[in-house]
Amino acid sequence: MAILNKIEQSIKNGSEPLLCQNNRLPITIKDFWAWSASDLMSNATRSRFAEFIVATATNVDLGIPRQEWEPYDLLTPEGIKIEVKSSAYIQSWHQKQLSTITFSIKPARYWNSKNGELESIAKRHADIYVMCLLKNMDQNTINPLDLDQWDFYVLSRPELDNYKRSQHSITLKSLENLTKPVTYSGLFEEIKIKHLKNQ
Repeated sequence: MAILNKIEQSIKNGSEPLLCQNNRLPITIKDFWAWSASDLMSNATRSRFAEFIVATATNVDLGIPRQEWEPYDLLTPEGIKIEVKSSAYIQSWHQKQLSTITFSIKPARYWNSKNGELESIAKRHADIYVMCLLKNMDQNTINPLDLDQWDFYVLSRPELDNYKRSQHSITLKSLENLTKPVTYSGLFEEIKIKHLKNQ
């Protein structure tokens, strides 16, 4: 059986058209992006958007596409491996009450995209974990694009490994007992401080 190497991806600019029978259709990848990712309140899209927010705060090279299969979400120019989690009180569906804030911190088995194999041991692979909370509780004013509506909680891997209550998830109350939230403008500095402390 032939071994298929990982396909390297490049950043698209949005103007790339769909093709059919060697003809360019009047539909572009930008149309796909708008169709598939406009609902920033949906759990899946909000999670990817939170990664993007943290990437912009930490000077991650946006000229390299998001890496779907790495054991962590982001790698800063300084070599800090970051895992990003997100949560929100308000969802894109009808709610009878605000959502309870929890973040998954479960150790995971890493699927190695270079050799196509799953690691046998579940563990945490990032140096730093950023819990991103879209904190606005008002459906009329909530706007994920407004970075002032987000709080960021930064924990190092040792802090999570030593967390006693659960190794699968963490509530907002427990999180606030471990660290204080920072704003977007203070996020990168907090990440660097936590990383330096635990080297």
